[in-house]
Amino acid sequence: VQLQASGGGLVQPGGSLRLSCAASGFTSDYAIAWFRQAPGKEREGVSCISSSDGSTYYTDSVKGRFTISRDHAKSTVYLQMNSLKLEDTAVYYCAARYGRCGSSWPNKRIYDYWGQGTQVTVSS
Repeated sequence: VQLQASGGGLVQPGGSLRLSCAASGFTSDYAIAWFRQAPGKEREGVSCISSSDGSTYYTDSVKGRFTISRDHAKSTVYLQMNSLKLEDTAVYYCAARYGRCGSSWPNKRIYDYWGQGTQVTVSS
C-alpha cells in the first residue's frame, strides 16, 4: 500500500487549496483520513472518508470550510480547503486503514499507512 500526498502551498487568508492523496495497493474497502501537524502541536485528525459508502467526517474547526471527496477511478482522495485561516497552517498528511472511518477516525494510532506530508502555509 502506498499513499502519495500533494497540493500544499502558500495561500493568503480566505484563499483555497486542494490537497490530493493518491492511494494504491488496497485489496478491500479502506478509509482515508487527513491529519495535520503544526509546529509544537500534536498531529490532529482533520477529515476522513470511507471508500465503501463515502461517509465523511470532519473535525469541528474545519466544518463548513473543508470538503473531503474521492475519485474511485483515480484511487484519489481530495481535501478541498476554502476560507483558509492562519491557524490552518500545518503539514498535512494522508493516512489509511482497512475498513471504515468509524467514530475513532481522529485517532492517529489506528492508521497503518501514511503518506509523506505536504506543507500548507496560510499567510498574508
